[in-house]
Amino acid sequence: MATTAGDELLAARREQMFPKLTPRQVDRLGRLGERRSVAAGEVLFAQGDTRQAMYVVLSGTLEIVRPSVGPGERLTLHGAGEFTGETDMLTGRRSLVHGRMQEAGDVLVISREQLRRVVQTDAELSELFMRAFILRRMGLIAGHHSDALLVGSQHSAGTLRIKEFFTRNAHPYNYIDVDTDTGVAALLDHFHVRVDEIPIVICRGERVLKNPTNIEVAECFGMSADVENVKPYDVIVVGAGPAGLAAAVYAASEGLEVLVLETNAPGGQAGTSSRIENYLGFPTGISGQALAGRAFTQAEKFGATIAIARTATKLDCRTRPFVLTLTDGQEVRGRTVVIASGARYNKLPLEDLGRFEGAGVYYGATHLEAQLCTGAGVIVVGGGNSAGQAAVYLAGQARQVNIFVRGEGLAATMSRYLIRRIEDTPNISLHTRTEIVGLAGGDELERVTWRDASGQVTTEELRHVFLMTGASPNSAWLNGCVAVDPLGFVKTGLDLGTDELAAWPQKRPPFHLETNVPGVFAVGDVRSGSVKRVAAGVGEGSTAVALIHKVLAEV
Repeated sequence: MATTAGDELLAARREQMFPKLTPRQVDRLGRLGERRSVAAGEVLFAQGDTRQAMYVVLSGTLEIVRPSVGPGERLTLHGAGEFTGETDMLTGRRSLVHGRMQEAGDVLVISREQLRRVVQTDAELSELFMRAFILRRMGLIAGHHSDALLVGSQHSAGTLRIKEFFTRNAHPYNYIDVDTDTGVAALLDHFHVRVDEIPIVICRGERVLKNPTNIEVAECFGMSADVENVKPYDVIVVGAGPAGLAAAVYAASEGLEVLVLETNAPGGQAGTSSRIENYLGFPTGISGQALAGRAFTQAEKFGATIAIARTATKLDCRTRPFVLTLTDGQEVRGRTVVIASGARYNKLPLEDLGRFEGAGVYYGATHLEAQLCTGAGVIVVGGGNSAGQAAVYLAGQARQVNIFVRGEGLAATMSRYLIRRIEDTPNISLHTRTEIVGLAGGDELERVTWRDASGQVTTEELRHVFLMTGASPNSAWLNGCVAVDPLGFVKTGLDLGTDELAAWPQKRPPFHLETNVPGVFAVGDVRSGSVKRVAAGVGEGSTAVALIHKVLAEV
């Protein structure tokens, strides 16, 4: 059998992925768990289970099996002192594997609630468990050990969307391309689907989803936590970008009941950054996805409820607690609200732009998009740090990277370290006072037309354009509930005018990050006047929690 990336990761870091607990550590856990005798062949948990416990093997052996390959492919064998689980133990997602006893023995059963108590209060075991859980999830992803099969095409925008959704939510998947896999016809026949119905997601080998929405994918694979709609949360955070995740981590770690609503995946716009090199504490840089993944796990560790593919469509400020309506009509209530819904890149006023989105026009530069650009020429439109990071990253795959900006240069909008990197990369060219004026092609982008500083119009065969041009706030869902500036960014603190505070009910003025509605805060890119940097968003998210405590004390 060929060695997979997952096998290589397992071999390199096996001791950290599968540590053996000391007798003293097992004794500490024994005070919380329940001891059980189990027979050989007994299945302790199955693929698809959502409420499984963590098992510590006291005697006998416990086999972890990937059930989708024949009778089952063994991934590892736990002996005495070893334990089961990966990040699904904290998130409550469906198990990706089976756990069955190979040899009879005794196990210690630790519920999710008990495990969360351990990782919050026992520093030694917390570090050991969290490291093992994260590495095991990485191993599952690298080895494509999954309950998800995606059948699609590299020419399909829907396929790219679902790939990104799985990847950014750290859910492993297997992929079959209808354009290159000769055996795909038999698979499609087996599930009674046609090629023109792609992308197709096969969920745990049972349910077939044809060109599904992100919500349908999240529901089928149990990627979203259950939402409480009876009692109010202390804090509802709308958006899981850096600012929203920071608010969730600090609020949950300080004992508040927290709900996070996220439309797509943790990380927000920053989650699409290939490498962030100016974030404090990461001198070699870190991808936006990796940073978001760590923050997501931290929030789960402290007990925050994170609902993926759940979008807030309305905020009702007239009631207390506040009421938020979701896309499916469900309502959730919160004593305070943190608006962290971020911003999105502006779209160019080009005919047929929508037709090529995901099929040649992209708004993020991750490894998925970079793979499509191997050996090709690409255009990156924009002069900010995100555009610079994308250009440098894509230069490693593409034949030529062209940066288009409408201004005179990059100095006013981009960090100096990125400008130097661009200048030192031979296959990156900067085109100032240049803008795209036309896109053309069939099912995919094939040609791009642009106008340069001299007014000359040029058309070339180019199939990949990355748009990173300014940002517009994701604030339309607020429906006038709070004050916004002329561009739609949410106003807070000292930026609020006399007219906007005419109905302010408190004797005190609004806190720095508070809107004109007491108890409703705005942080990160959606906030008017915010610094559009990851570190700034994290700082605002954590600061908001300190102010939330003051608001909750007023009630």
